[in-house]
Amino acid sequence: MSFSLPRRRDALAILAAATLPRPALANDLRVATVDWSVLETLIALGITPVAAPELLQFREVAVEPVIPAGVTDLGLRGTVNFELLLLSRPELIYSSSFYVSSEPRLTRIAPVERFSIYVPSRPPYEPAAAMMRAIGARLGRSDEAERYIAETEVEFAGLRERLKPHAARPVIPINLGDARHFRVFGADSMFGEVLKRLGLANAWTEATSYSAMAPVGIEALARIPDAWIALIPPVPPGALDVLAASTFWNALPSMRTGRVLQLASINPFGGLPAARRFARLLSEALLTERAHG
Repeated sequence: MSFSLPRRRDALAILAAATLPRPALANDLRVATVDWSVLETLIALGITPVAAPELLQFREVAVEPVIPAGVTDLGLRGTVNFELLLLSRPELIYSSSFYVSSEPRLTRIAPVERFSIYVPSRPPYEPAAAMMRAIGARLGRSDEAERYIAETEVEFAGLRERLKPHAARPVIPINLGDARHFRVFGADSMFGEVLKRLGLANAWTEATSYSAMAPVGIEALARIPDAWIALIPPVPPGALDVLAASTFWNALPSMRTGRVLQLASINPFGGLPAARRFARLLSEALLTERAHG
């Protein structure tokens, strides 16, 4: 096996990481991941990986679960730092279908196990639950996995009951690309799956690929006048200011009747923890609007 020596700043990062608390390993197995949905699943099961990518960005986009100290940041998800990964000494690396091209290099470091949650035209909730069960079984956390899945179902059932007064109106979950375009999440997205499990309809009924469609012109929102618009970060700088001054935007029925919800950031390609975060944030926003209305 041949790798170039780590750059000085990478070596310093490893030395700094060595002073932090050692990650809690499952079955004495050192686990790393290059995928965020796996990362949040591991942490939800009480397993701290030795290394994972883009941790600063994860904290901004996914927000939760909280990343414990001692996890080495591997840099960008698409181009992880293989030297840092090697120095983290993983005995198992978890990947996903998004990172198949990296697997030849990953397998030179440690065995790789891959999951495929997001597949065109296939809802991702059950695959995410299956991934949690598989990781739990592999790493001695089967009880924790079953408990988390059961708690998720209980939480959804409770929210579904509280949201019954909102069931008559559909919801369209979107990311703004700019002031004129958005990305919309369809039935094969985790957001779409959560809407269904909360007893809410997804206002976007057209086909999507890998969960979403983009770019979609803002004028498409006029075709769903009864919908709640759920704006999910990131929001491009200045986009909301431009929309606030837009005659078209302000004329939309959803805007005129106060049915635009600005949610906090959520990982759109996450696992069950992301699903629960979206369910909670959306429900809180809908229930707050109803209370004020």
